[in-house]
Amino acid sequence: MAKSLKITQTKSVISEKQNQRDTLRSLGLRKIGQSVVREDTQANRGYVRAVAHLVQVEEIDE
Repeated sequence: MAKSLKITQTKSVISEKQNQRDTLRSLGLRKIGQSVVREDTQANRGYVRAVAHLVQVEEIDE
């Protein structure tokens, strides 16, 4: 079974740096409370690490 990451935005991007806003957008997150499921890759882990203070991450099996 492949591992996936469920990423949920928990905080607003207001007053955050532009690169962090862009990172959230590239993950597909636009609103607080919105969740997306992404493949568990090194690139996605890097995105999550860059905005770790704005999101909550869960590992799921699919």
